[in-house]
Amino acid sequence: MPTSAGLQTVLNVPARFRGPRDGVANGGWVAGTLAGALAEVADGAHALEVTLHRPVPLDTPLTVGPVVNCVSLSHGDQVLAEAIPVAEEITPPPFVPFNDAAKAEAGFAGMAGGHPAPGCFVCGLRGPGDGLRIFPGPVDGTDVVAAGWRVPVTVTDQDGGIPDALIWAALDCPTGWSHARPGQGLPGVLGRITAQVFRRVYPNGTYSVVARPTGREGRKFFGTSAVYELDGTLVAAAKTTWITPR
Repeated sequence: MPTSAGLQTVLNVPARFRGPRDGVANGGWVAGTLAGALAEVADGAHALEVTLHRPVPLDTPLTVGPVVNCVSLSHGDQVLAEAIPVAEEITPPPFVPFNDAAKAEAGFAGMAGGHPAPGCFVCGLRGPGDGLRIFPGPVDGTDVVAAGWRVPVTVTDQDGGIPDALIWAALDCPTGWSHARPGQGLPGVLGRITAQVFRRVYPNGTYSVVARPTGREGRKFFGTSAVYELDGTLVAAAKTTWITPR
């Protein structure tokens, strides 16, 4: 987590929270961490939007700096990401019961065609308790992918809950996989995520994570995602833009 340095804070992303490749942080985790910093200086937004301009390095001192109602993440003179409040309602994909979401994991494209990012903290093939192990697969008869999220006890905060940054991370990868097909990898990298967290997530809990592809425009892929409790209560929702590198 960020540490104070006057009006700015220093963020050093632990290697555990790696994303699509070695040395690069998971975009959802970074976005959720920036959103947490923004929530301290901004009020009244329905959601928070984070744009990732450049890959965020792991194990590197980075600067988090608030500017009015914006928070930026920088490495030296380079701005890596920015968070802003937005007055926007996010329409989540439909609820998928946990048992159905868990069954859908059998169709996870990362298993069928080789995983492009096996070390990813969220959707990678990490050991139980190390990564989140969210493996979204297609739900029969629908246009969504889903996974059963079995929350490990090894990711709790000081209050015994799951930090919002991890909920943002859980909302991230499934939207990319919603565009994938067996034998294909992710469409690119996360470029922007807008999310809102309504309820806390707790260790040893079981949740449904659902994502839906919502369109494509050139190198950009759009999607929505949500985390649901067992009874269908909405925990968090997001919409994302993924970008295929040139």
